[in-house]
Amino acid sequence: MTHDKRAVLYALAAVLGWSTVATAFKLTLRVTDPAATLFYSSLFSTILLFAIDGARRNRVAIHPVRDFRSAVLPSALNGFLNPFLYYLVLFKAYSLLPAQEAQPLNYTWPIVLLLLSAPMLGHRLRVRDIASSAISFAGVLVIAGRGDFSAVRVTNLPGALLALGSSVIWAFYWLRNMKDQREIAPKLALNFFFGFLYVSIYLALRGCRPPFTAAALAGCAWIGIFEMGFTFFVWMKAIGLARRPAVVSNLVFLAPFLSLIPIHFVVGEKILPSSVAGLSLIVAGILAGKRNAAPRFGIRNQAPCFPWRRNRATVRKT
Repeated sequence: MTHDKRAVLYALAAVLGWSTVATAFKLTLRVTDPAATLFYSSLFSTILLFAIDGARRNRVAIHPVRDFRSAVLPSALNGFLNPFLYYLVLFKAYSLLPAQEAQPLNYTWPIVLLLLSAPMLGHRLRVRDIASSAISFAGVLVIAGRGDFSAVRVTNLPGALLALGSSVIWAFYWLRNMKDQREIAPKLALNFFFGFLYVSIYLALRGCRPPFTAAALAGCAWIGIFEMGFTFFVWMKAIGLARRPAVVSNLVFLAPFLSLIPIHFVVGEKILPSSVAGLSLIVAGILAGKRNAAPRFGIRNQAPCFPWRRNRATVRKT
């Protein structure tokens, strides 16, 4: 089997995993709250990522002094952004919104990335960037208003703002990771380890004890594996194997459409035409905006959602 065929198979496996997580979010949040969901799911993903790193490198070790500035401190900062802050906000959005609305609103992060690149990286916004942002924003309005433009209103403003806010957090996290050239497995493992510490402290300060139920643990295990852990690693392998990573990376946009199937049949949500139309506009805007975007961000062979590749640097030195 050629590398390209293997890359496509890995990518499709990742897409299938991600297409289930919106359903897992909704079902899990029915039996526990966002903080408890993050506590258990980050625990499962941390264990899994350290196991993957140990299996590949035959060791999981870090020198606390020598590697403090190069590994510990960056992961401590990144772990606060993701998984702690990002998923805490995202899970709260899913608790307030139908899954068919929360997921597309969260998928606006590539457009947010383009907009943040101007003040943070000094990039000049082009007409293409503004046009693509307008297309995706139109999709946001369609989803948030459920296609009703008879009045200027949003059916659930706090939920919509949280879902959009999660895209800002993820885009900011993405920008920080552009300069982090560590290998994916140890980097993610340390990030999620610190994220687990933060959510543990957060729960302790609130005086809360995460409910220990079979349903909650099963849902969090699924999220930890197929949203935060193993699926990231499989996607990374797909990008690393592909001769043309941009072709493989576009497969990720199948996930929000495929997710509508379990959202309807498992969660029981009636899929609204406005959700499909709005999601289509968001994806169209992202695809229009990301064309020729890689050189502007100084990245070679990038994936749209993950700015890293295995065993090689993804950022050009300036």
